Amino acid sequence: MSSPSPSTNDPARPPASEAEVEGGARIEVGLNAAIVAVDRLTPLILVVRPGDTDGEDGLPFGPFDPVEHRTMEIGLRAWVAEQTRLKLGYVEQLYTFGDRGRHARRGDIGPHVMTIGYLALTRRLEDDETALRESGAQWRPWYAYFPWEDWRQGRPAILDTTLEPLLQRWCAMAPAAERPDRPLARQERVKIAFGWDGLPWDEERVLERYELLYEAGLVPEAGRDGRQSAALWEDLPRLGRPMRFDHRRILATAIGRLRGKLKYRPLIFELIADSFTLTELQKVVEAISGRHLHKQNFRRLVEQTRVVEQTGETSISTGGRPAALFRFRREIMKEGAMGGLRLRARL
Repeated sequence: MSSPSPSTNDPARPPASEAEVEGGARIEVGLNAAIVAVDRLTPLILVVRPGDTDGEDGLPFGPFDPVEHRTMEIGLRAWVAEQTRLKLGYVEQLYTFGDRGRHARRGDIGPHVMTIGYLALTRRLEDDETALRESGAQWRPWYAYFPWEDWRQGRPAILDTTLEPLLQRWCAMAPAAERPDRPLARQERVKIAFGWDGLPWDEERVLERYELLYEAGLVPEAGRDGRQSAALWEDLPRLGRPMRFDHRRILATAIGRLRGKLKYRPLIFELIADSFTLTELQKVVEAISGRHLHKQNFRRLVEQTRVVEQTGETSISTGGRPAALFRFRREIMKEGAMGGLRLRARL
């Protein structure tokens, strides 16, 4: 799935790089960034809102120019800096989104766009905020786009009051013969993704859940893209904040990837200050994973993995007894350990 052509009726974007393929069809290569930060225990995503759209949020985007950009990552960093004034730190490639037809223009006759999605992690710094405001970019809570993914206070009400009844109705509409390329029936796919009938909720299945909602026509993007399933419904509640083009799918991919990698890579330390209390570390991990962690179990886990060490200083910011400050123990990387927190995969 890809963003529509930046060069077709979209003056906010310059033309993407193009490749001619057999038969004269054109392929354009775009670069998207899901940029994540955490502030006040809220996971945030950086969005831009080009002036020619209907007000929907979008991820920073730019075309790959093989003349200007030696690598795709260099191109991505350049576009993010231009659109948001933000200099990226940690970046990793997510996926190539290239499905034909999943965008907001009916007919789909323009050049085919393949979008390379990236996950980027950063810390909110005061020096960056002024530049961000000047660029028009802004931080938004990522749970505004996926409210059913935040389990820190228990099972989200939207699952029982809204999503499950709608998905049950959609499952009941399933044709007698499912598509041959589907190894599981509609009901089984929903059951696994959303943890029905006693199955556990797997916090990493963010993309699967969004894809099912899109397939069922329950999110605004499906109706905007002309999907037949969207015509089955009237007066649908708003299921999360929509995004332009296929950017919510890219964001879902980024969230699932980050949640998974917390278990075996020390990426959480890209999002937290150089020194922190164990409570602060736990709260940031909970914000990203979307679930509550038992305090003593978390501290035991941190001790076992040996990913942090005490700085010898304390913090009184909690208002109670001084709390020991810790830092990421970078030597763990030299020791051959992966440096993750080995969190359980499921609730």
